[in-house]
Amino acid sequence: MLSYEELMSSLQDCVISDDRAPERVRRTLGLVLDKLSESSRSGVKRCKERCLEEAAQLLRQISEAELGDLGESHHLLVRLLLSMQLQMVNISTACRKVDQMLQHLAKVERQLVFRETHCCLQSMVHHDQILSFEDLQRACMFLEDSAVGREAWRESCLPLLNKLSELFPVALQQESLRDGPQCYIAVKLCLQIFQLLSSEVAPLVWDEAHSSSAVQKILQALMDIILGQCCNRDTRLLAGTAVAMLINTASESRAGGAAAWALLQVSDPEPWLLSVGALQIQCTSTGRDGVARLAVSRGLLTCCRPHILLSSHMDGTEECLLLKGLFPLVFALCEEKLDCHYFAFEVLTLWLKKVKECLADIWKMTGDCLLSDNSSLQQQLIHIIWTNAESPVEGVSEFVRSATCLLLDIYDMDCEQFCDTKKTLYFTLLQRTIELPWEAKAKYPRLCALLPYLGTDMVLDQYAEIPSHLLKCLSTNHLSPCGSELYKCLVQQQRKELCDGSLKSDSHTELDLAEQWSKRWRPVLLKALTSDVTLLQTNSSTHLLPCTFQVFPAAVDHLLASLDLFAPGHLHAWACIMSSYRATTGGSPWALQGNSTLETLQLALGSADDKVRLAALSLLCCSRKTNDTPTAKEMTLMRFFIPQNLNCESSSFRQHFQAGVKRFLVRVRDACLACVRGQKSKKKEGHSEEALDVLQQGIGFVEWLDQLPYSYLAPGHSYQRKKTALLLLSAVLETCTDTWSPDRRKGQPPADMGPLIDCARQRGQWDFFCRTKQLVLISCLEDSTNEIRELSAGLLLRFFPPSFPDDIAAVLRMRTKQLLCSPRVQEAQMGALMMKVLLLKSQHSPEESDVAVSSGSNLMAPRMVTFLVKELEEHYLTAKAEMMLAARTKPIHGVVSAFQRCLVEAASSVHDILDQRLTVEVLVLLENISLLLLGVLYGDQEACATENDAPPSFCDMGNAISSLIGQTSGEDGEECVLLSEEHSLVLTCCWVSLKEIGIFLGSLVEKILNEFKPSKRLLEKEDLIRASKVFKNILLKCRHWGAVEGCCIGFTKFCAALLSSNDPEFRDIPAYMLKQGLLVVQCPRSTSVTRRAAGLPMLILCVVSAEEASKARPLLAHSMQTLLATAKMPLPENWDQTLDLPQVCAVHTLQALVRGAGLGVAVLQFAPAVAMLSLTLLSSPCWAMRNAALQLYSSLCSRMLGQRPSCDESGPTQHGLSPAAFFFHYPALQPFLLGELRGAALDLQARPDEARLHLQPSLYPVLTLLAQLQPGVQDSTESLSDFQLPLLELSASPIYSVRVMACKALVAMTPPSEYMNILVELTTQLPGPRERCCHNRLHGQLLQIKAILGRALCNDSAPSSALSEVLSKVGASLWLVTQAQRCPLVRAVYLGVADLLRRFFCETYLSKLHDVLTRDLQTPQTGLQVGLSSFHQQAIHFLCADVEWACQIWNGFSAASPDLKLSLLTWAADRQGLLQTSLKEVIQRELQSNLREALLSHSVEYRRTYLTALGAVLAADCSTLLQRRPQTAPLQEPVMPECLDLLLGDLEDQRGGPEGLSQSLCAASLLLSQCRKIAMLLRWCSILECHRCPDAPEVLRMACADALCVAGVPLMSHIPRERGTLPAIMLRLINTALYLLQDQSQQVRTKAGCFTSMLSHARRGESQGSVYVMQVNQAVPLLLDLLLEECFDTPGTLEALLCHLPQSDLRCVLREASETGGSSLYEQDEANVFAEPSVMSAHVLPHLLRLADKSSQSSALAQSLRAWAEQSAAQVSDSLAVCRDLQPAEALTPAWLALLMEPRFHSTLCSLFTKAAFLLQLLKTSNDAQSLCDPSVLHTSLQEVLSRLSRNGVHFPSALTAALAGGLPL
Repeated sequence: MLSYEELMSSLQDCVISDDRAPERVRRTLGLVLDKLSESSRSGVKRCKERCLEEAAQLLRQISEAELGDLGESHHLLVRLLLSMQLQMVNISTACRKVDQMLQHLAKVERQLVFRETHCCLQSMVHHDQILSFEDLQRACMFLEDSAVGREAWRESCLPLLNKLSELFPVALQQESLRDGPQCYIAVKLCLQIFQLLSSEVAPLVWDEAHSSSAVQKILQALMDIILGQCCNRDTRLLAGTAVAMLINTASESRAGGAAAWALLQVSDPEPWLLSVGALQIQCTSTGRDGVARLAVSRGLLTCCRPHILLSSHMDGTEECLLLKGLFPLVFALCEEKLDCHYFAFEVLTLWLKKVKECLADIWKMTGDCLLSDNSSLQQQLIHIIWTNAESPVEGVSEFVRSATCLLLDIYDMDCEQFCDTKKTLYFTLLQRTIELPWEAKAKYPRLCALLPYLGTDMVLDQYAEIPSHLLKCLSTNHLSPCGSELYKCLVQQQRKELCDGSLKSDSHTELDLAEQWSKRWRPVLLKALTSDVTLLQTNSSTHLLPCTFQVFPAAVDHLLASLDLFAPGHLHAWACIMSSYRATTGGSPWALQGNSTLETLQLALGSADDKVRLAALSLLCCSRKTNDTPTAKEMTLMRFFIPQNLNCESSSFRQHFQAGVKRFLVRVRDACLACVRGQKSKKKEGHSEEALDVLQQGIGFVEWLDQLPYSYLAPGHSYQRKKTALLLLSAVLETCTDTWSPDRRKGQPPADMGPLIDCARQRGQWDFFCRTKQLVLISCLEDSTNEIRELSAGLLLRFFPPSFPDDIAAVLRMRTKQLLCSPRVQEAQMGALMMKVLLLKSQHSPEESDVAVSSGSNLMAPRMVTFLVKELEEHYLTAKAEMMLAARTKPIHGVVSAFQRCLVEAASSVHDILDQRLTVEVLVLLENISLLLLGVLYGDQEACATENDAPPSFCDMGNAISSLIGQTSGEDGEECVLLSEEHSLVLTCCWVSLKEIGIFLGSLVEKILNEFKPSKRLLEKEDLIRASKVFKNILLKCRHWGAVEGCCIGFTKFCAALLSSNDPEFRDIPAYMLKQGLLVVQCPRSTSVTRRAAGLPMLILCVVSAEEASKARPLLAHSMQTLLATAKMPLPENWDQTLDLPQVCAVHTLQALVRGAGLGVAVLQFAPAVAMLSLTLLSSPCWAMRNAALQLYSSLCSRMLGQRPSCDESGPTQHGLSPAAFFFHYPALQPFLLGELRGAALDLQARPDEARLHLQPSLYPVLTLLAQLQPGVQDSTESLSDFQLPLLELSASPIYSVRVMACKALVAMTPPSEYMNILVELTTQLPGPRERCCHNRLHGQLLQIKAILGRALCNDSAPSSALSEVLSKVGASLWLVTQAQRCPLVRAVYLGVADLLRRFFCETYLSKLHDVLTRDLQTPQTGLQVGLSSFHQQAIHFLCADVEWACQIWNGFSAASPDLKLSLLTWAADRQGLLQTSLKEVIQRELQSNLREALLSHSVEYRRTYLTALGAVLAADCSTLLQRRPQTAPLQEPVMPECLDLLLGDLEDQRGGPEGLSQSLCAASLLLSQCRKIAMLLRWCSILECHRCPDAPEVLRMACADALCVAGVPLMSHIPRERGTLPAIMLRLINTALYLLQDQSQQVRTKAGCFTSMLSHARRGESQGSVYVMQVNQAVPLLLDLLLEECFDTPGTLEALLCHLPQSDLRCVLREASETGGSSLYEQDEANVFAEPSVMSAHVLPHLLRLADKSSQSSALAQSLRAWAEQSAAQVSDSLAVCRDLQPAEALTPAWLALLMEPRFHSTLCSLFTKAAFLLQLLKTSNDAQSLCDPSVLHTSLQEVLSRLSRNGVHFPSALTAALAGGLPL
């Protein structure tokens, strides 16, 4: 058969030369061939499919008659398509598209297509060799994806079966074939033959006259595979399906049933005979791993028809296969603890589905109910479903949910059939479910399953806590999905019931239905939406609102009517409700609340809360229809919103921001496309004008949004702004260009984008890919952050032209070579990324050559790799000759990183770039470099080259590097605490290079082996062994964790590639390395423990993690067994604490395996053994062993229990696994842990009076594990009750932490039904005042009472009789809180118990308790008592919970003891009880009257706590800070100034640390509202100006912002104007706020924005309770407006504006940019990386221009402006002249590229143009100033410079360009 290329060439010639065919047909056929050729060339699956789809559409345009006239072309086209099918056998969808074309051709001449297809098949089955992997793939493809191929196989079925029967014996003898893909696809082919060619196969199986030995051999092979001869689990499962499909070919149910029953012998350990029709084979099991039973049961349930599944084992019996044969097998699989639990529950679900499907037949067979109450089948099913609902195995819980639904459905069908109206199972399950704690994840799916059968009213009446528990679920990450699903089921069921009920009466309207919903759910939903818990807010808006509006659309009115937009959280709730309503229902949000909707939306868009702004943006952008045209108002709002939100710090905000803008762009684009399409269809004239308006607005908006990002991508802008700008640019290019991305399934541009783009370009817009924009993105390739570099590179490669212009490519090549040699890791990575971009875009070699590559970019990659090899060799030789020089000028890691980028990431096929010689050269080079670098760290190249696996310590490495530096410089290294620059250079060069070598080497081997071509072997076994030695050396001989971690990434890829290889010699390499690693672990070490290799455990982890999950993981099993055995070895008699022990190393390695993410749950099968080992080793005499065992135990517990649920609030410390579920999955641990507890309890009983402390090291870890289990789950089997007695006895432990943990473990291990019994028992044991008692036991019992009470009182229910008894016992033990009880710890715990029961106690008891506590607090304490201060603190908390008692104790504050004062202040500082007005007034009065004493106190702690409490009491939220506080009594006149003076003096002299100074500033600011002395105010302003600078500690900058809110707002709002003072103070405060609004800390900026909001609110004179906190970016222009409004004529206003402009000089910037000095390893960061001088220049410029316009209103201002103009005119003119002299050439130069990447260049230009525009405005408005400079000349110069810069990659904010153009900013 001709090759594809020959067929294509012949067909093209034939089409060209065929004059008989019409021109249209020839042209269409030519297009078809072009698409077929493009598909063949493409290496991307989606590209192939797209081209084939287009080819099929073109081919269908040719009619059958026209195809028939093609003659030879028709024949060649059939052969060409068949050739393409054979090329693409691994892409099923592509083969089907080709088959569609073949079927279209078959309509003309079917026999031709059949004959050619049959010829292809014959070539596979009629040759002497066994079927190859490619043959099997083709056979499968023709069966599965080709209709004609299937028909052809029917005729060749027997030859194909014969070839398969020849293949299996050979495949099963060779491990590489048996466990590899060839055996799998052979089994798959068998399954397809049995399924698709069943009529041909059946006689060969069931008819003795036609039985086939080939089929018998195949059946034997399949059973051998099932029974364990193959290790690949997927292959074994598929073989089970194939055998079942073979049985399913039986036409008679008796024969098929007999074969199926015979197959169930698979569980027999002895050999057995399998009969399938006329075929008989001998079967022998080779293992007991459960996979064989899984494969058989799964296959039978998947493939067999009902008549087979219902067949009896013996005639006349009712024991059908489904119930009596398969169910015991399935039940046993689910009960066993196998590593294939997922598949076991998949089989259980399949079984239930089959039972449901066959239920009617089962009733006929049995004549009885299948799941009758208390039947063994029902109990078994409920048991297995109930106990596995919390399985830690991924996917099992989902199958359990499906099984639950199926079980209930079958039960319901049973009840209906046999008229059982009680349906007791539902109520039993509901009660059991309700008893589960709300934290149990399994609770909610069960409720969802029960709901349809019980109804919402029944469930909600029986389980009244559902609403509160739903809110708790939505506040917890792992419970929110199931909580949301329950709510969805509840509202759907509610509507269903309401609508069903309405059929019997009058039908309900949507408003009526929503009213019913509102009665139950509106308060719940509003509480969630307005909650302070972020997670609850998010989940309720994301999950609850959409399903609410889907089911009850009219609910929106009820929700909106309940909102108060200025109440906390309500604005966010409003935006969420509106956006969810619009997105879900498609209803217009603007019609819901009239004109107020837009006003509220504007408020939300400008809110300080990110969540509110995002919700508002979602409302603006979302729509159910993508072509819903945005209104002009919506576009205006978007133009305002987008620039205001470019610098948000939240990554989540940026992602949602981009998604929202993209949705809006899609609406704009689709609306414009509709207009363009409408113009083509020539619609009415009126509509055309409207369409043109929509088109103009849409194109203009996209143009504006495309230009916007480039203004903020210059160096000097913050990371946040650049990241957001790139995301927005990506959204524009993805949405509004015609670039098709083959790797994306969704989000592709419409096919007809071309006309819209042409329309926009005709208007001079949408020039997305111009040179200047390309230069901006190129400058981002040298950004300091990896994310910006990757994003910009991605945009350049994905959207921009496929090649760079020659001048840009040449400059980039030069720059790339420089960066690759930089010692800075970041710069080297920049160079590597540039090399990748050049490779993918440039048409030239990286060498400085002007010779173009004649054949395009095909030769580019090999030349670039050759260049990199030479460069790497040069770096190596330099390092070998002089390491210091190499570390500074040729540090290796940049070139290795470039290899990774070019060979692994950029290359489509590595075989087209490398040959074996070059590959070996690279490997040798990497090996030599790694040995050289390790030798540098060793200090001895020869020692490094030995087989010694002990790495040097960090001290040895430091000494080796110091010695190297000394040898280079000729001086002895001096001792220094800090690392020198040279030391850092060498160390960085070594570890980063080793890390990059590990990553690159692993990735390279993986890519080579994945693209393996037998005709071109790039790697032999010797090469791979060489590579493995590189990994081994790095992992075992380097202690630097960065190098080890990076090497592990590559080593795991290396091992995975080898283990999945078909070459057995390759697969042996990881196993051999593992063997070596385990030998290193087992060998006694002669080195110190400080020399233990960090990489040894990682080496073992990498190998076992690389095993395929679908196989049996023999390497993992061997490793675990070896390590466990090593760790259990007894210590030698004379072991040395300073030397490594094999046992310790084995434990550390076990810990690495347990923690390894790559192993997942595979390691859990060894968990019991590892847990028992680690707990046993805690008693080892060796400290290193105990340390290692504790770490192992901690890691294992985290793995067994799963990830702890995250919650916004301080959530539970428990995990989601209940004790019953935990011991169900790890049954071996139950007796062991119980034995440990009993041993500890017995030890306590044996020595009750002995004063010695007997430790049991494993006790506390065991208690910790039990305490982390999920409490509140009922133990139906009572198997855990044995734990309660030893836990109760451990209350007497002499160790405090054991008593605390024992009480937590007791709560977890006690079922809810036992809570009250234990409480009664414990409270009965409380001693009387004269009884002798053990204080440890008493303390422990009280702890247990408190812990169980806390759990038992969760539900608000009436007290039971048992609780009344508990109350009586606790009340009778009041003496335990008195001084008669000498232990403060006991008193404190008793008080905690009383606090829990407070609401149940009578007033008499509480009064007595109050008297006792008050008397105790007022009694002077003598001596020091442990725990007394804690008891006093708890007593104060108890007393202050009652307002009256709190007022009494605070009234005596002045006379209280110092300790009591401190306790009271600590309580007040926690803001507890401050909502009570009367109590707040008392505390304020006492704190103010004692302030002077506190300030003069010598106790630092007392002073600090006092000021904190004062701030907590006096400060308030933004909504109340504006009040004058008339109710607060001012300090006495002499005291106030003195206190204020003391505080200001401390601040001026900076006495105390930052925390103390911040508290002093807060207190001083609070007092300033009561003292209006100008001198004090001026001192305070100076302090703020001192501490607002970026170098000040953050806590002080935050205090400055707080001070502005506390004192600045009242001062600027209420103090009468005094012309000489207030404007000056206001100016200083506004300027301070402007600095703080640019602060690096988000909290500081937010607080400064709060000050602005409060000030704006106060100046509007609005009500006190409605302060709207605006976004920070809106606060800056507002403050600048206020500055001009109030202070324009105040001295210093001009300076206050100009101080925010960058002060750098352009000449200095250019000079420093041109200097190319030696590059150091690190550079100094800016004090404030968030500040953006360019953006601030754009903010200031409009206000400078307005200030110039106000010069006529004030002579002082005019004089000031004139002075500035005289001073600055010459400098501005000179700087503009410098800009003109720069003269960027038409071609890019290295100097200009360096300027584009200089951070200060852009900001200096912005400052220059701001000053120039300001000067130009002054020249226009002032005749006096015109003598300084000619305005027209200045304007011309400005325009010329600006135009030249904008053409060469320098973009400026729109405010600057608009001002310079004489317009208004956007």
